[in-house]
Amino acid sequence: MFLIVAGVFFAVFVGNVFFVSVGGASPVGDVGELILLMIAAVSFVVAILRAESRREFERVSSNNR
Repeated sequence: MFLIVAGVFFAVFVGNVFFVSVGGASPVGDVGELILLMIAAVSFVVAILRAESRREFERVSSNNR
């Protein structure tokens, strides 16, 4: 779920950057871009840490059998 959230927020960020690069005004502004990128980065880190924790738990539980 966190990986999907990261992908969505990153896609919105990239869309905003593309929109501004073709000459439009940024609908979210500089602070909004920062918040979008921070949410995407934090969500990605949480997703990776949860996946790593899950993999480590499976590795430990399979060694105890």
